[in-house]
Amino acid sequence: LNLIAIRPALQKLLTERRQNGVASIITPHPLEAARLLALSTKQVQADRWHSAEQLAHRFNSTVILKGSGSIIATPDAPIYINSTGNPALATAGTGDVLAGICGALLAQGMTENHAATAAVWLHGLAADNLVEQGVGPVGLTASELIPAVRRSLNQLINAAAIGS
Repeated sequence: LNLIAIRPALQKLLTERRQNGVASIITPHPLEAARLLALSTKQVQADRWHSAEQLAHRFNSTVILKGSGSIIATPDAPIYINSTGNPALATAGTGDVLAGICGALLAQGMTENHAATAAVWLHGLAADNLVEQGVGPVGLTASELIPAVRRSLNQLINAAAIGS
């Protein structure tokens, strides 16, 4: 994302992907969003909704603006604010886990918007479950988050199977 912020050729490639039928989800934290929008982090944080919307339109992509109440914005869909998650996710590598979940859901045929929304919710749910179990928020690692995501997803699948 930092390279995209400073390289117009990469910005153009990202913007054109969607019109060529390729899904794009970007997952900036506020500082990365600020760099992409040529703003200060304070400006991004002052109006997170608008910042996410601007990024989605500027790069013709689905955007997950990470932070408390992560915002999911897509150029042609409603904006969502995620309600799951906690400060345990503010640690190195957890954003990479989120990006991996997005990629896995896209690979299974979900649309960008649905993949991003589901990934953010599941990612946050797993962190919430870990904190409930006494793992974090302090000291939670990305490697602990991965099995918790799998466990949460399997619990949801099993609950849906029982309910049907």
